[in-house]
Amino acid sequence: MTESWIKDLAAAKVESRIITDGQTVRRFTTGMRFGTGSAIAVFEPTSLVGFWHVLKACVAADCVIICQAANTGITGGSTPDGDDYDRDVVIISTLKLDTCMPLCDAKQALVFAGGTLFRLEEMLDEFGRNPHSVIGSSCIGASVVGGICNNSGGSLVKRGPAYTELSVFAQLTAQGELELVNHLGIELGSTPEEILGNLDAQRFDAASATLSSGLASDPEYHQRVRDVEADTPSRFNADQRRLHEASGSAGKLAVFAVRVDTFAKPQSEQVFYVGTNDPEQLNVIRTRLLSECQELPEMGEYMHRGWFDGADHYCKDMFLILKYLGTDFLPRLYRVKAAVDRLLERVPGLPDLPADRLLHWLAKLWPDHLPKRMRAYRETYEHHLVVVGADAAIPEIREVLQSVTRDGDAGSFFECSPEEGEAALLHRYVAGGAPARYSLIHAKETGGLVTFDVALPRNYSKWYAFLPEDLLDQLDAPFRLGHFMCHVFHWDFVVKAGVDPEDVKRRMMELLDGIGAKYPAEHNVGHLYCAEHDHAAFYRGLDPTNTFNAGVGKMSKRRHYH
Repeated sequence: MTESWIKDLAAAKVESRIITDGQTVRRFTTGMRFGTGSAIAVFEPTSLVGFWHVLKACVAADCVIICQAANTGITGGSTPDGDDYDRDVVIISTLKLDTCMPLCDAKQALVFAGGTLFRLEEMLDEFGRNPHSVIGSSCIGASVVGGICNNSGGSLVKRGPAYTELSVFAQLTAQGELELVNHLGIELGSTPEEILGNLDAQRFDAASATLSSGLASDPEYHQRVRDVEADTPSRFNADQRRLHEASGSAGKLAVFAVRVDTFAKPQSEQVFYVGTNDPEQLNVIRTRLLSECQELPEMGEYMHRGWFDGADHYCKDMFLILKYLGTDFLPRLYRVKAAVDRLLERVPGLPDLPADRLLHWLAKLWPDHLPKRMRAYRETYEHHLVVVGADAAIPEIREVLQSVTRDGDAGSFFECSPEEGEAALLHRYVAGGAPARYSLIHAKETGGLVTFDVALPRNYSKWYAFLPEDLLDQLDAPFRLGHFMCHVFHWDFVVKAGVDPEDVKRRMMELLDGIGAKYPAEHNVGHLYCAEHDHAAFYRGLDPTNTFNAGVGKMSKRRHYH
């Protein structure tokens, strides 16, 4: 039965779609990889003012509120977590609030709550600028505000975690009063309706927004990542340096808009593909590129042969879709997949997620999608590294790779043609979906999925030998890749049937704690990780009533954290 306050909201013709149908709601309450629970309603505001009115109604109804954008989070932090909340749960989906506009001669951008990386990249293209992250560096289809709220790092070496001090957001005081805070550095008025109405209509003096208003990215990271002798990680979600209001808030605020820095597009780029059977060669390459070269590489993406194969066999459909239909087709694809799954789940005997299974099997009929040289390197080498250089960095990277790989015959590299470079990057971008797809296809023979998003100390050199043999013996498929220059690794394990995933997780955490690693590194705590003491205190300070995204970081789901 629809709650009376929701009926009243609908009668008031607030600028929002209101969803209460259980089948449709389920699409929003199920996470990309983890997370599922119940919600009494989903609201899709079509304006910032509508977002505010919905928010006020949800607060007045004493609901747990989850603000959700693209729902690409892979630690379950943008969906409900089970059904053990002490209040009703509602979801506010912001994807229809996708405005992106240039500021400060396009050196910055103003992005609304639902603006995606694709939308921002498309807008900036005519100005010769790039956003902080690129499509696929974190998650394909990810939102800009989602990246800010999670301090997402991504694959770009120079830029560090997504960060800004310039945002407009709503929060609840300890007394339960809803307040709108305008820290955008733009004069927009005094009342919430006036501020958000002016933003909706873009009715403000854009010239008043200056680059001196506050930080809109992490200006120190390019120096931090170069310190390869430091015994601490370069970036991780609990880093107090980069927790500020919306940045790192993990849904404990309702964020309406942010200002973010943009970056000049390079004049030229070159993709280098490295293969080796001696991982120490990759350590030397990393150290020299970060400490000796004048210019940092744009990317340095590591992939073990096992994850190469996983992306090859289980992400081929996504590779082909992105290559031939483009990123802008993805929202439509996700809608169609969800509709097919909802239709077919009523058919007795069909397995879970039939649309994913169908795409997987159809892709197997397509000819080989990877270039011959990449395929040959897969047969020859266990460890793979994709390095992207721009402008003055290109000759420096070439010299380092030539110097290191000529020392013995353990490794080699080649400079990609444009087609090979596109394929190498696309192969890496889609690889994130391989563990979940593998686990889905082999559900009957395996025991579940355990994921680790790990920031290793910058001076830790034995990353390739970290996993002990007795732990590897418990795994059906260990997937290993990482943002190698930043020393952020993603270790996703599909455990064998009969193995307890929680035991594997506890063992891994003990090992990681022993070397001073930090986790999570860039996907945020969601409902998979415990928030560290200072991290949890940050969340409580933002949301003392525990109304927004209650339970995140394995904290209490109850009112006022009781």
